[in-house]
Amino acid sequence: MEQWAEIRRLHRSEGVPIKEIARRLGVARNTVRAALAADEPPKYVRAAKGSAVDVFEPSIRALLAEYPTMPATVIAERIGWTRSLTVLKDRVRVIRPEFRGVDPADRVVYEPGECSR
Repeated sequence: MEQWAEIRRLHRSEGVPIKEIARRLGVARNTVRAALAADEPPKYVRAAKGSAVDVFEPSIRALLAEYPTMPATVIAERIGWTRSLTVLKDRVRVIRPEFRGVDPADRVVYEPGECSR
């Protein structure tokens, strides 16, 4: 990001040519041109890879549809899960409310930031 700002400063404020900026900073002329053409500094964006649980999600949903209170450890055994249980438990925690009915005792909603006095 500092290099992007330096390229733009050299070219716009001091009027240094693209070829000279490339030589001073040790970058390709196309890199200098790209930095001058960009409105924002470059940022790294990682492509979404998905999760190992994605393949098993239909099986998990089928089990939860039939047995909404089935523990995640039992679900792991039934679907043949061989990886870490934490990843599976996190996904089951997200999916389970879709299959469990409303519990009348769960009427209390705590707002973030509240504390008991």
